[in-house]
Amino acid sequence: MFKRRRSFFERLTGSIALEDDAQRDVDDDARNEAPTTGWERSEDVSDLGIDLYQTPNEIIVHAFVSGVKPEDLDVNITRESVTISGKRSEQKQVVEDSYFFRELSWGSFERTIALPQEVEPEEAEAVERHGLLTIRLPKLNKDKTQKLKVRIG
Repeated sequence: MFKRRRSFFERLTGSIALEDDAQRDVDDDARNEAPTTGWERSEDVSDLGIDLYQTPNEIIVHAFVSGVKPEDLDVNITRESVTISGKRSEQKQVVEDSYFFRELSWGSFERTIALPQEVEPEEAEAVERHGLLTIRLPKLNKDKTQKLKVRIG
């Protein structure tokens, strides 16, 4: 039987869509399967929440990357954006039918953030401590001038 995927709003609020007449005729066995909490995740969906803020000289990105090995984490920076990608490896020690809730995100993730101001990618740094990734991006100073000495050629 085809099961309609719940909309983002339905998953967020825990609401359900009104069924049309054809779906109301679904047999009782299909309706009485394992109860759901309204917060089930599709296995191909993985979120990476971030905080993005600025100081006078930097743009700072914070992201929780708990459970990600440093070699499984990639940070790519351009003057206009940052892309954080990686993979959380789940250690299968629990039989699937034994779960009551599955809210943790496992597998690959990727998040691209458009920056509000251009940055200097060569001077950026990324540090992970206790599962929190901190990326410091020095702002590009377009007002900075450099005086060049003219040589005789």
